[in-house]
Amino acid sequence: MLAPPMEAREFFETLEARADASRVDGIDHSYLFDVQGEGQWLVEVRDGAVRVTEGPAEADVTISVGSKTFGRIASGQQNPVTAYMTGKLKISGDTGAALKLQKIFS
Repeated sequence: MLAPPMEAREFFETLEARADASRVDGIDHSYLFDVQGEGQWLVEVRDGAVRVTEGPAEADVTISVGSKTFGRIASGQQNPVTAYMTGKLKISGDTGAALKLQKIFS
């Protein structure tokens, strides 16, 4: 049975505790998630740690996504690459840094 879609706030409030240091080691980027209808969160991945702050900010990459699509991605029901290819998820900024997100969220 699939997990129910996760709300963005719940996802980001628990992300720091769930982050696997071995997966983020070597990543040094900042990501602004703009989840339509839910808010914005800055995720900074530096020195093997993940730090999340709520609100607009400057980032290496901005990821814009609808609330429903984000929930499906966060719960593993939607492949983020497929969401990007079908226009449900938009990336601006450093796309190479965005590709590294798969290591964090997989």
